[in-house]
Amino acid sequence: MLFRRPLLALFAAVIAAPFCAAPVLAADLPDLGGRKVVVVTENAYPPLQFIDPKTGKAIGWEYDAMNEIAKRLNFKVEYQNTSWDAMIQAVSDGQYNIGMTGITIKEDRKEKVDFSDPYMRSQQLMLVRGDETRFTDAKSFKSFEKGLIGAQPGTSPFYASVYEVLDGNEQNPRIKLFETFGATVQALKTGDVDLVLSDSTAAKGYVDASGGSLKIVGEPLGTEDFGFIFTKGSDLVKPVNAAIAALKADGTFEKLNRKWFVDYKMGE
Repeated sequence: MLFRRPLLALFAAVIAAPFCAAPVLAADLPDLGGRKVVVVTENAYPPLQFIDPKTGKAIGWEYDAMNEIAKRLNFKVEYQNTSWDAMIQAVSDGQYNIGMTGITIKEDRKEKVDFSDPYMRSQQLMLVRGDETRFTDAKSFKSFEKGLIGAQPGTSPFYASVYEVLDGNEQNPRIKLFETFGATVQALKTGDVDLVLSDSTAAKGYVDASGGSLKIVGEPLGTEDFGFIFTKGSDLVKPVNAAIAALKADGTFEKLNRKWFVDYKMGE
């Protein structure tokens, strides 16, 4: 999220809520009567959700937001963990009620799951090693024929790598596939790949924790809106949307943005 630009300017440009909503009072929110809601996540996208290396506890922006939504709607949240490649199908099948892991709202995904209203806007950034000098942006990377990209199949970084950095060929051998986002970053650190695309939220966390071994180059490659996912036809969508509107209107999301994208420092 935070790379080599003035902090507050980038903060405003990337994560400020871009959607206007009429104020929603707490008294106007539905009461879900204390029902249990199972929320699944990946715990691999700092600072949205990740395991605190100091305490071993799962923390992050999305946890804070979901806990506040549960409080205001009066439901009891139970968190579960699964891999990204299994999450959308698992929520679609009804194994979990809600999924959260910085999931980009896409039309093809709406065929399997329902989305909440957007709660965050992010951008795709180019994450490289701190000493990288062979390329400086998407154009020069494409020309650097030996350069390899690490990506998870079926994710926004994968498709951005294919269509915005390379040649539109999803089988391009310059893209090396990994099961988790964390594995792509590890491969970048060890030199097995030369570039990883990441939404700005995760990029901020990894750069901050890298001690200078990672950096961002080039310009943002696109804009994405994140939403929570639900089993198709879920009766939770409208209440959660009402809570999202309330949290935007009363400044709660702004406070979480500052807590996790400005004040929080990975590894400190």
